[in-house]
Amino acid sequence: MFKYFISFCFIFLAAKSFCQETQQDKVPEKKTDTIVYKTNYGLRLGIDISRPIKAAVSSSYTGLEITGDYRIRKNVYIATELGYEEETSVEDYSNSTSKGNFIRVGLNYNAYKNWLDMNNEVFIGFRYGFSVFDQTLNNYTPNVSDAESGNYFPATLKTTSKAATSLNAHWSELMIGIKAETFKNIFIGFSVSYKILMSAKNPEDFQVLFAPGFNRIFESKTGFGLNYTISYLIPFSKK
Repeated sequence: MFKYFISFCFIFLAAKSFCQETQQDKVPEKKTDTIVYKTNYGLRLGIDISRPIKAAVSSSYTGLEITGDYRIRKNVYIATELGYEEETSVEDYSNSTSKGNFIRVGLNYNAYKNWLDMNNEVFIGFRYGFSVFDQTLNNYTPNVSDAESGNYFPATLKTTSKAATSLNAHWSELMIGIKAETFKNIFIGFSVSYKILMSAKNPEDFQVLFAPGFNRIFESKTGFGLNYTISYLIPFSKK
C-alpha cells in the first residue's frame, strides 16, 4: 500500500506540472511599444491682457506685464513676470500716485498628466517679487475734525505735492493656475496668487499705499492677484 501511495503522488505531481506548462504556453507574450513621443521644450513669452483692459476702463491706472517661462524638466518650469505700473490711490484724506517697475521670479510645477500630443497645464507656483518705484502725495487733508478736542473748524486741503523716490517692496507669492494650448504653440492662461508683503520702504511722513507688482497694501500685509495671459512657445528642442 505504501508503494502504491508513493506512485500515486509522483503521478499527481507530474500531471500538475504538465498542466502548468501547458497554461504558460497559451499565455500570449506582451508586445513592447517602440514608438517614442517627443514634446517641445523652449521659451514661452506672453502678455497679461488684464492690465491693458484695466487701464482702458480706469483713468487712475496704467500698466503692462510681460510673462515668460522655460521648461527645464518634464513638469518643472522656471517662470518670471516683469512690468510697469502706475496707480493713483484716492483715500478719504489723501490722494497719491505710485509708479515704477517690478519683477517676479520663481518656479511652476505642472500637476496635470497630459494625454498623448497635449501640452496643457494645471500648475502650482512660487514667486519672489521685487519692485522699485516713486510715490507722489498729490494732496491731503489733515484729519482734525474731533469735537472732543474742541476743534470745530474744518481742515484745510493741502495741495502742495510731495514726492519720494527710490522706494522698494519685497514680497512672496503662492500661485495656482491653468494654461491651455488652443492652437499650436499658442497658450491661454489664468492664474490666482496669494501675496505676502515682506518689507516696504515708506517715505518719512507718509505710508506707501500701492506697490507696483504687489497691488494695494493693506494693514494685514497680504493681498491677491489675477492674471489672464496669452503666450507663444518658441520651441528650441524636443525631448
